[in-house]
Amino acid sequence: MSVLDWLVICGYFVVMIAIGVWAKSRIRDARDFFTAGGKMPWWLSGISHHMSGYSSAVFVGYAAIAYTAGFTLYVWWAIGITFAMVVGSFLFAPRWPRLRQRLGIISPLEYLATRYNVPAQQVLAWSGTALKVFDVGAKWAATALLLQVFAGVPIAWGVLLTGGVTLVYSTIGGLWADALTDLGQFIIQLVAGITMFVAVLAQLGGVSAIWTLWDKLPEGHGQPFNDKYTVGFVMVYLLINTLSYNGGTWNLAQRFIAAPTGGSARRAALFSASLYLFWPLVLFFPMWAAPLLLPGLAEPDQSYALLTQQLLPGGLIGLVLAGMFAHTMAMTSSDANAISSVVVRDILPAVWKGARALSSKAELMAGRVSTFLFIALSMGIALGADNFGGVLGLLILWFGALVGPIAIPMLLGMLPWFRRCGPAAAIGSWATGLVVFALLKYVFPGQGQTVEVATPVLSSLVVFVLVGLIAPARNAEADALIDSLDAEQPEVAPAK
Repeated sequence: MSVLDWLVICGYFVVMIAIGVWAKSRIRDARDFFTAGGKMPWWLSGISHHMSGYSSAVFVGYAAIAYTAGFTLYVWWAIGITFAMVVGSFLFAPRWPRLRQRLGIISPLEYLATRYNVPAQQVLAWSGTALKVFDVGAKWAATALLLQVFAGVPIAWGVLLTGGVTLVYSTIGGLWADALTDLGQFIIQLVAGITMFVAVLAQLGGVSAIWTLWDKLPEGHGQPFNDKYTVGFVMVYLLINTLSYNGGTWNLAQRFIAAPTGGSARRAALFSASLYLFWPLVLFFPMWAAPLLLPGLAEPDQSYALLTQQLLPGGLIGLVLAGMFAHTMAMTSSDANAISSVVVRDILPAVWKGARALSSKAELMAGRVSTFLFIALSMGIALGADNFGGVLGLLILWFGALVGPIAIPMLLGMLPWFRRCGPAAAIGSWATGLVVFALLKYVFPGQGQTVEVATPVLSSLVVFVLVGLIAPARNAEADALIDSLDAEQPEVAPAK
């Protein structure tokens, strides 16, 4: 990288920190820190949802998939998320701000104490927090790998650099800082992605390469299903994406909770869906073309970074790298905010009774401290990512397999069709998913990626439904809560 590239990167980091400092002036209490006071406009919520939905791991782990399997990446990932968000815009997204209106929640799990009971809330809170530490660790590791390829920066220093900048603006600026930096990062990655797209087209002979490329690629690269990314795998990940992107991944639920109304949340979900449908076609094109431009690559996860170095002049390399950083920092900062809300509003009151009587100022300080600690711990995981199967292992296997058991009781618990699924169904579903994952991972390994990802989430779903049918729960307060989510509610102050 040239001096100009480094100036672009440094300028990007300075702007992100400046946004965080500015956003600090809008933070008066924990409600502002975690939910932007319920005042986030739908377009900003939609952009933030999109930017928080994937990280620079796309340019590492997913670049490897594009290099070895081709177009199937768009089918199982982008189209799957688009479909999931369209469904969720009617079923789930509007219910999140209504929970805030109804109960004054600032954490995605707060409502579970009413919907199920405190033990169910706690097992989901503790396990989900642990899972996100590993998930975010994978994002830091992917970003550090990119920096190593571009500039020879050691992995440890790459983790400390990107994680450290995110730690600063997330800790001081909360959700407002996350959303506003997401907007800036969206613009940067838009310019960077189009720059790479045009550079690759020029290398391949012009616009006609968009449709002539596929006949020149290895066999199967133009097919919707290829290699181990079969129809079964795509269908399973469609379920996982529906659970994850509609709130099972807590930072994405925060974007909807922060919307003023259910209608605003629905528009945000549809806006995010449209971005997932169209933008990846531009973003992934250089990755699909990489086998022609970089044939016989021994490490496909470096293909996008190597293409950038090969095709772009000084300054533009820094811009593209900033665009890659943008995704990771958007996702990880929002993860940190969501996890912090769960720690402060769900976990801390359960282990320390004094937390229920914290003043607004003390609760805000607790949120900042937990945000700091979460980011720091995830950076530690990043330094040992190889012990968990590498970046792609953490992303697809660990997260894909474990997000379902946590998300199923959360999301389905909001719907009237599952009102008789009570605490036993929630805890049983969660426990079944984790046990099945452990069995497949450590007792019966080698069953294949589709089986290892599908079985835990499907087992959780079956147990959740069956327990509700066999031993239906009766809870008037939970029923009233579920019914209230069908319409807007008067705003209430956060429960203490």
